[in-house]
Amino acid sequence: MKLGRVELPDMPRLGVAAFRNRIVFHLVFIALALATLALALALLNEERQRNAQRYEQTFAKSLAEIVAQLRHPSGQLALMNPEPAQVDAGWVAPLVLPFAAIDFDDATKAQRAVEMAGCALQYPGGASLCTAVGSNAYAGGFVYLVAALDAPPLVSRERGTLELADMHRVHISLKRDGAEQHWLAPVEMIDAQRGQLPGFTVNDAGNTTTLPYKARPQRDFRGWVWREGPCLSTSEPCARRTTVSIRLPVEAFREALFRPGGPQWPPADLSRTGLRLALLGPGGTVLFDSSSAVAQPPLTLARLSGTLAPGETLKITRGSTVTALLQGADETAAPPSPWLTALIQHLPAPATPRTLQARDTVTTPAGRFDITLSGDLQGLDRTLSASAARLAWPVGAMLAAIALAWLIIEMGLIRRVAKLTKRAAALSHQLQSPERFELGTLDVADLRGRDELGILAGSLSDLLQHARDSLRREQLRAEREHDQWHAVGHEIMSPLQSLMLLHAGDADPSRRYVQRMQQAVKVLYGQASPSEALAAATLAVGRLDLDAFLRQVAENAAYAGIANVAYTPGEPAWVQADEYPLEDAITHVLTNADRYRVAGTPITLTLRVEGELALVDVHNQGAQIAADLLARIFDYGVSDAEPEDGVRRGQGLFVAKTYLAKMGGSIAARNVEDGVVFEIGLRRG
Repeated sequence: MKLGRVELPDMPRLGVAAFRNRIVFHLVFIALALATLALALALLNEERQRNAQRYEQTFAKSLAEIVAQLRHPSGQLALMNPEPAQVDAGWVAPLVLPFAAIDFDDATKAQRAVEMAGCALQYPGGASLCTAVGSNAYAGGFVYLVAALDAPPLVSRERGTLELADMHRVHISLKRDGAEQHWLAPVEMIDAQRGQLPGFTVNDAGNTTTLPYKARPQRDFRGWVWREGPCLSTSEPCARRTTVSIRLPVEAFREALFRPGGPQWPPADLSRTGLRLALLGPGGTVLFDSSSAVAQPPLTLARLSGTLAPGETLKITRGSTVTALLQGADETAAPPSPWLTALIQHLPAPATPRTLQARDTVTTPAGRFDITLSGDLQGLDRTLSASAARLAWPVGAMLAAIALAWLIIEMGLIRRVAKLTKRAAALSHQLQSPERFELGTLDVADLRGRDELGILAGSLSDLLQHARDSLRREQLRAEREHDQWHAVGHEIMSPLQSLMLLHAGDADPSRRYVQRMQQAVKVLYGQASPSEALAAATLAVGRLDLDAFLRQVAENAAYAGIANVAYTPGEPAWVQADEYPLEDAITHVLTNADRYRVAGTPITLTLRVEGELALVDVHNQGAQIAADLLARIFDYGVSDAEPEDGVRRGQGLFVAKTYLAKMGGSIAARNVEDGVVFEIGLRRG
């Protein structure tokens, strides 16, 4: 029997039942992943449904709020001034008011008109300035300027004074079609709270301190200044809230009123007309300058887009002319995910219509404006997509955790169980083969471990190894008994043959008994062999230092008639062996090597360790073994030498193989360039 590892046959086909637990394991994790995705989709669909229902309920209310805002004077101001200003930085373009004019002679009415219309530009520090024209063409070609600021007591001008450097004054500039006009209006206080502003035309833009000689105020220029309320601080001088109200005549605007074909109002170039207003104090101080800082503009139609929901469109028309077309911006800073948006749109459709539309009108002094609000649920889907993108990370983390758990269990347990199942099935298939019975090995080197499966795999492998050892011992015992009976029968046959010659006569009564003995020996001779006799021997296997043992063998080889045996001592190597049978086995190998080595050459012993085996190489220089004998020289009676002194050759290597097998070892021969090497393997202790 070959003592090496037996290759397993092809893997038998296993049914689905053999992998039922593995399939159930995979299905459980797939169900967990699908349940997680289904839960996320269900929540997403429910949120989409709620958003659609809320949107439908608030859609009409949204239009009502927008229309109410546009019907307010500030909203009408935005409707009547849809075109943005087209003047250079630092210049203020007049707006068209939602009423005919501003009552500039009354501080309260002027302030109320500005507040209602919302036409004031808001400057840092609390200052404001409204620059506007009336909606009625017949109110005259005037521009109204109403400013409010915090100012100390104003230094008044005496009539006839031309030098204004030590007085408070208002400087106004108008820019139109590339040409500029300038006015100086010194403060002339009537009492402590009220004063007037006569307007003088100046030709030099840089002249803010001197009036022209014999200058007369412009007739239609009107201006007032009011200081009202308590002191704004406890320190002197006392600063109060100050209002400046001016009606500025513009000759070009007046000419537009009397053009052929009727008055043109507001002027076509109103958005390209720029104004500046500055309140100057003594010593060149500047209390207010409309061009000195960036101001916050009044309400515009563009700012209404901030009130629109994503997907909403606000269309404002005046007759057939589109005044404004506004789109609702996405509320999220991050752009929506395209694939997530597409997924949301494929969810079950909500009960609300996909598109909604509502209409209303706003009447202003400039005419009627039609307001149309359109809503599309796709905007809600994009908003929901942007929100869901942030929630996708927890869902992804849950799926990643499920995948990680699956991978750990699959690689650490299920795959190892599958490997063990396949190998055990292959081994079982081999044992059930009717043609040939061989007890193979169960390779579990990659499955061993300290966990439950590793202990189970190791135990199965150890049990199989014990079974193989027991089977090997049983086979050796049978061979020993067979060889023993064969040898005994061979030895008995010779004297029986002589007895047959002595009792050759048929009349000899002993001949009958000799023939019966000869027949019985022939039966035994055919059923027993020397190998069975050797297999019956019992060995006391224990731990043996193979290094010290080989050193002793090399030293005592000469006493056994084997000279020149060399061994280089190394490190201790403990093996499982019986010392005396092992010495007998190695002596047989040395005797064989001595018989075939070149005269005068040494026999070398080499010890090496490979994994769980300790290997001894016995090398002799000489003739090589024929290739057809390499696998047979360890069988009983196989030898290429002739019998010597009547003793049959071919028993020494058989004895060596038998003893080594009983100790769990092995022996093999191989040819090398200069001779032969016998390799003896023993299991380490």
